[in-house]
Amino acid sequence: MDRNLQRQVASMRKALFDQGYLDEQFIQLEDLQDDANPNFVEEIVTLFYTDSAKLIRNIENALENNPTDFERLDDYMHQFKSRSSSIGAKKVKTECTQFREYCNAGNAEGCTRTFQQVKQELATLKRKLETYFEIARQTCT
Repeated sequence: MDRNLQRQVASMRKALFDQGYLDEQFIQLEDLQDDANPNFVEEIVTLFYTDSAKLIRNIENALENNPTDFERLDDYMHQFKSRSSSIGAKKVKTECTQFREYCNAGNAEGCTRTFQQVKQELATLKRKLETYFEIARQTCT
């Protein structure tokens, strides 16, 4: 194994936590990974992104409805927040909480604005994790 790659993976992982992208739930996922399933965390994260696409579309469609159905929006975002929490997506989860607060206040503009932030944080985390997993896989070869 290349020590430089190992250091790079460790540094990237630390940065994801230091910058607030991930929380302790990600560590719990890593604890479930073993030699029998060395790509467990990557597989779970990939499933999260696949499953989340439908919820994102549902939220987008619900935001276009007039009048706004805040109860439905809140339900969709609750589901999305739970899924985000399950992989330790800290910044995404924080934006989801803000979105739900706007739902509870009946603030459609706040929901729309915050949803853009949710999608941005989701995309940023995806890019960072894809890079992290790609380099991590190289340390196993």
